[in-house]
Amino acid sequence: MIPAGRAVDFSGEVFPAVLDADAPIFGYVANGYWEDVGTTAAYLKAHQDILDGKVEVDISGFEVQPGVWLGKGSSIDPSARIGGPSFIGENCTIDEDAVIGAYTTIGANTRIAARAEVHHSVIGENSYVGMASRIEGSVLGRSCDLRRGARCEPGSVVGEGCLIGAHAELRGGVKVYPYKVVEAGAQVHSSIIWESGGTRTLFGRDGVRGIVNVDLSPELAVRLAKAWASSLEKGSVITTSRDTSRAARVLKRALMVGCNSVGVDVTDLEVATIPVTRHEIRTRGTQGGLTVRLSPDDPQSVAIRFFDSQGLDLSETEQRRIERLYYREEFRRVTAGDVGDIDFSPRALELYTADVVEAFDLANVPRRDLRLVLDLSYGATSYVMPNLLAKVKADVLSINPYAQTPGMISLDPVSSAARVVRSVRESGADLGAVIDPGGEHLALVDGTGRVLSNDQALMVFLELVTAGDATTRVALPLTVSQRAATLCASRGVEILTTALSASKLMEAAASGGVTYAADQEGGFIFPDFLPSFDGAAALVKLIALLGRSGETLAEVVARVPELPILRTEVETPFEQKGLVMRTLMEQLTEEGAELVLLDGIKVCTETGWVLVVPDPEEPTTHVWAEGSDWADSERLSGGFIERLHRILSTAPAPMALPL
Repeated sequence: MIPAGRAVDFSGEVFPAVLDADAPIFGYVANGYWEDVGTTAAYLKAHQDILDGKVEVDISGFEVQPGVWLGKGSSIDPSARIGGPSFIGENCTIDEDAVIGAYTTIGANTRIAARAEVHHSVIGENSYVGMASRIEGSVLGRSCDLRRGARCEPGSVVGEGCLIGAHAELRGGVKVYPYKVVEAGAQVHSSIIWESGGTRTLFGRDGVRGIVNVDLSPELAVRLAKAWASSLEKGSVITTSRDTSRAARVLKRALMVGCNSVGVDVTDLEVATIPVTRHEIRTRGTQGGLTVRLSPDDPQSVAIRFFDSQGLDLSETEQRRIERLYYREEFRRVTAGDVGDIDFSPRALELYTADVVEAFDLANVPRRDLRLVLDLSYGATSYVMPNLLAKVKADVLSINPYAQTPGMISLDPVSSAARVVRSVRESGADLGAVIDPGGEHLALVDGTGRVLSNDQALMVFLELVTAGDATTRVALPLTVSQRAATLCASRGVEILTTALSASKLMEAAASGGVTYAADQEGGFIFPDFLPSFDGAAALVKLIALLGRSGETLAEVVARVPELPILRTEVETPFEQKGLVMRTLMEQLTEEGAELVLLDGIKVCTETGWVLVVPDPEEPTTHVWAEGSDWADSERLSGGFIERLHRILSTAPAPMALPL
């Protein structure tokens, strides 16, 4: 009755055939273990029974404590808490403060990130559970990827190869079928079966960014480099650099291999700051460049940034073009004789320093006994600053003055600023500064030990730069304080207003006639030297400006007016962003409001302005507001936040297919 050579269903084939033949069927009461794992609860129960010893199963690995089994090659941080009974497969990593609860089974090659919690669940092999995520009573298939703060409630099932975005929540009983994407911040109440869930773009605001060996592997880096380099002419030369981390080193080597494989030569700066890399591209005349470095807010992630022939970030058009080549795998194929070569640039730092000195005319800056406290954040700027500071004759107390990956990983901007403040006060220094590890951003402390906000620092530079007759045009984002417009108008200086993206600001800085540009994140641009962010050059420029004015930084700060700019976020699902902005636009148009539509919706009021702009990567909408004072800013901001909540409360719920 059981056919040979194929799969057979007893209940659907064998038993009906036996009954049709009038043959007897008997029941038998077995003494062994039996569990029909046809439901999620039964599947979890089977794992629980194995861990309880109710089933005779040979569990591989070592019993490191009663009821806790650990596979070969796995590592557990001492601060992690492991409850039993539980099983952790081979080559797994359990990070600091993670919690593995009782009746948890974790497949091989899986990583549980810091502060994540897994209770009474089964995690398939090759999966990643992000920082501060929580999984309870759930089943995850192979190669699942849960981002920071994701939640899986009891009874939820995630199929193979799914991506669950940051802070997304799967309610109890929800099933996500294989290879689906759940957007960040989504609240999933019903199962996702047919929906694709959308696809992610490669490029974000910081280039191509992701977790090492989860999002960004050497294999992906090779394909990405081949896609980018295929957009250049065969025989082109590009410049590469990295920070001191081993992750950046291995990915940069993979990127270099990808470029060489499609016939593009590489000039490698090895360890260098982002500004030095941009400068090398412009002065050497290479056709582009890339840099790889740890993400400033996540030591497990890296960012790959690509530059054009002017050393500027790639435009959105170029990014989309590279993505098309990447996904279609339309890579150039070259013969063995046309494979690219690798070269090294021996004098990049010397040429960079010489150009800074010439652009800022440092040889003619009046000499002052300036005392400076400088935190270099363990970055590659430590290779740059000694030569630059020698040109301005500053007396320098250096903090974290050498390049080192462990220091970069443990760096905290708040504690760095506090350390500089303490040193400034104790040493009686004239000013203090913190340059980020990438060398792009600068934070300032005046001689009184006051940490300048990014808006204050922007205004300090604007005050000094526009004091002379040489400045006629500056580039600033549309969220800059209206006090900046008042200052520029009083001095006959034109403001070129840009959208919020860094690439747009750099494009404006490179457009000609612009003397100074800045964002509101500590990035300063002086196009006479380089039309892109450079923390080291900005600090030297500040010292030169103070030297020519004869003032201290504290004296300039005292002239800067109060800047009551508020920034708030409103949680907004991706699928409702378009509806929110469209509805808000209709309401404001009907009210006859004065609008600026350069980026998002900016509303000009009698006392200030409000900007509402959706975040391109996160499920949030940003609300910026500036009024006549802080109370007015809070009133303006609160009114528009309330508007957004009303629009969201009346928006229709997204469609979902029931299981």
